[in-house]
Amino acid sequence: MHLGRRSLLLAAAAGTATATTAGTAAAEPRKGDGPVVIGHRGAAGWRPEHTAASYTYAVQTGADWIEPDLVPTKDHVLVVRHENEISQTTDVSRHPEFADRRTTKTVDGRPVTGWFTEDFTLAELKTLRAVERLPAVRDRNTVFDGREEVMTFQEVVDLARRLSREHGRTIAVFPETKHPTYFRSVGLPLEPKLAAAIRRNRLGRRECVVQSFEPTSLRRMRDLNVPLWQALGTTGGPYDLPSMTYRDMMSPAGLAEIARYADWIGPDKSSVAGTSLVADAHAAGLRIGPYTFRAENQFLPARFRRGSGANDFGDAFAEYALYYRMGVDAVVTDFPDLAVMARRSG
Repeated sequence: MHLGRRSLLLAAAAGTATATTAGTAAAEPRKGDGPVVIGHRGAAGWRPEHTAASYTYAVQTGADWIEPDLVPTKDHVLVVRHENEISQTTDVSRHPEFADRRTTKTVDGRPVTGWFTEDFTLAELKTLRAVERLPAVRDRNTVFDGREEVMTFQEVVDLARRLSREHGRTIAVFPETKHPTYFRSVGLPLEPKLAAAIRRNRLGRRECVVQSFEPTSLRRMRDLNVPLWQALGTTGGPYDLPSMTYRDMMSPAGLAEIARYADWIGPDKSSVAGTSLVADAHAAGLRIGPYTFRAENQFLPARFRRGSGANDFGDAFAEYALYYRMGVDAVVTDFPDLAVMARRSG
């Protein structure tokens, strides 16, 4: 079926109206629920990522989990941003009072220039406002620029619990520790603050799953009573273990090692198609949730693209159906409404 941009926009609107009938899958999905739908930074396809509006819209349209990426402030408060460099996701460059904070740092071995959360107190960050990270791709989202604050992790937890009450189902938080080795090196370790927040909020296995690309970060949180998720890249390997590659980690032996400390793996979706990774993960006792599903042509396999524009919507439903048939346990998506609708029709 040909599904153009207009069709998907209409489908999204329909998804909003029926959101309360979505499945009840959470951090420990029950048999029969179908794959968990994870709102990637909320509903990043429809709202600027990591904002209250993005998370709320994700849940309204059926997401089971919402994902906050965690980075610290100068006063060691966990806030949610895609990266600690915030020039693409906030209006910091328009604040002359912070002009002298622009700098270049080496993060995970790479030089990065801009403004960094660890150079701002929480009070200072709260004076900034979120903007759309991909304006050339999703210019519709720029209408929301300047309306939302930078959120703390605690605020995301509070929001998830409020939305759980409003929608009558458990909404889990899915925090990722970003660049944990780097932050440990500058005296702002992520794991103790995250562990303290999980304990303080009494987050259980159905309310929280912790993810990281760095095995060392996950191992530091093994005593928490929440599932752990090993994220996997497509090239290279985890920064904390330079002798290890993601390819090795996705081998049967690598998966068996991951199963010693984690419950899930999260590979790029390109690592799943045409491979035995789903079966191998299940054989190792791991659940698997590939990332990141998006609706625009440039992010879809060629056979699912529709129209000629890179940012036109393609047949996203067909891609979800393909991965659901593969037996994945979750999908990480910028468009949770579409993933939920595909799950219902499957």
